[in-house]
Amino acid sequence: MGSEMVMVDDIPFSPQITTTKALTLLGHGITDIEIHFLQIKFTAIGVYIDQEIVGHLQKWKGKSGTELAEDDDFFDCVVAAPVDKYLRIVVIKEIKGSQYAVQLESSVRDRLAADDKYEDEEEAALEEIVEFFQSIYFKKDSVLTFSFPAASNVVEIGFSSEGKEEPKAMKVENGNVVEMIKKWYLGGTTAYSPSTISSLANTLSLELSK
Repeated sequence: MGSEMVMVDDIPFSPQITTTKALTLLGHGITDIEIHFLQIKFTAIGVYIDQEIVGHLQKWKGKSGTELAEDDDFFDCVVAAPVDKYLRIVVIKEIKGSQYAVQLESSVRDRLAADDKYEDEEEAALEEIVEFFQSIYFKKDSVLTFSFPAASNVVEIGFSSEGKEEPKAMKVENGNVVEMIKKWYLGGTTAYSPSTISSLANTLSLELSK
């Protein structure tokens, strides 16, 4: 792996980061919407995963990136694989943290409800996440991170922006909520950022062909 930065919409992403071990940038993309034919970009996303994930995906060896991008069983396996995963999300267009939290909450809640897993504990965990983002402002170039360690079904959420603000962090320990946050970003055809899924599928297709 070269050490040159990968540019995602003019935002640099390191090809590797180290959490408890070295994780590789296996996918990247953006979140955006189109309003009156204008594309508005909100965030750039880098998906870092332990290379060992390839061993858990051998069943899909020989499939093209295009095929994998449309295969939700494949992405269920990506989400479930017991390896470290880390999302680094950089703000392109500033919004309030509360606006982001509403998107996250409604998507996660809908996914939980569809699987009949939305109980009081999940509601409480989501309320804590909303609370966490309430006082945050997503300035341009702020960085939001989601760290999913392999060893436990938790997510550590971090936020930092340039300037005097202290970095903020929280941990979510409700396994059902953690799983659905993973699926919001990594869940194949229903994920938040199709460009990220397509990139991840292409990289993993290549890794599986080695």
